[in-house]
Amino acid sequence: MPISTKTPESTPPDLRPSQPSGERLSAEAGADHAGLRLDLFLTERLPELSRTRLQALIKAGHVCRGGATIVDAKYRVKPGETFEVAVPPAAASGLTAESIPLEIVYEDAALIVIDKPPGLIVHPGAGHAEGTLVNALLAHCGDSLSGIGGVARPGIVHRLDKDTSGLLVVAKTDHAHRALADQFADHGRTGALERGYLALVWGAPSRSHGTIDAPVGRHPTSRTKMAVLRDKGREAVTHWKMLETFGEDGSEPIASLLECRLETGRTHQVRVHLAHIGHPLIGDLLYAQGFKSKLRKLPEPAQTTLAKLNRQALHATLLAFEHPESVTLLKFNSHLPLDLAEIITVLREL
Repeated sequence: MPISTKTPESTPPDLRPSQPSGERLSAEAGADHAGLRLDLFLTERLPELSRTRLQALIKAGHVCRGGATIVDAKYRVKPGETFEVAVPPAAASGLTAESIPLEIVYEDAALIVIDKPPGLIVHPGAGHAEGTLVNALLAHCGDSLSGIGGVARPGIVHRLDKDTSGLLVVAKTDHAHRALADQFADHGRTGALERGYLALVWGAPSRSHGTIDAPVGRHPTSRTKMAVLRDKGREAVTHWKMLETFGEDGSEPIASLLECRLETGRTHQVRVHLAHIGHPLIGDLLYAQGFKSKLRKLPEPAQTTLAKLNRQALHATLLAFEHPESVTLLKFNSHLPLDLAEIITVLREL
């Protein structure tokens, strides 16, 4: 099934990109931030800056509270405190521009919307200095880049896991970066932001729809995993609706297709939440390890088709936000990519 997209409801005017420059950002702590480390608090409130970047800014004396400089990233935040971060002018990124094919859904001088394929890492990191979405965007965008993250590079305001496919918006100017980051920090509670996912899961919930309200934090023993942590986790809310069920294992469906809408944006949120309610994503090696026996119960060719899936069955199908320049609502849809569409076809034949 080919990927298709929905044309935005209206098109912003042509915009001239701004040049990267220094900036002062501020963030006020709320009641739910009490006791949080300063670097973690700022990472949440200023998602356009990575935690590593913020730690460096704190250490260099670029973060202050009430005029007093704070150089300890472990400082515990108190409700009502306001922190200012002085971000120096952008420097050259030092990253390699690479000609990597991109599925561009929409682009203007302020931003670009990508339909990310599975397997593509969003940002360079340890062991992944090349071959990422940022490397591809450096080649595609040239000098028209946001510098708010400290270097001249595309402005990553939200991420998708390496093996999650679907829609992703990236800022190309400082102003767009700041405005989009504010929308994502608000999670759409007061604005136009919407994020929707299609998820293929093992089994099926007993109801047609529901809400998972369960705090998510770093797993206490596995640094690669997140987990539901009632006492130490951050607020995480996922709304889900069942779209279709497939086959039967006794009296229960073998699998189901869910639509998930995010009210918050925690790392691995959808994956952790669905596993938490007993219906992990098909193909999720991190959170569905106890469901390998389900695969062996399937007939051919379903067993072979699902065994070929080398990623979690999760696709970012809906993205809506307010354009940072024209204040126009942009809304995009992406159908399931071929690998997940093939699995649904096979499951429907059970």
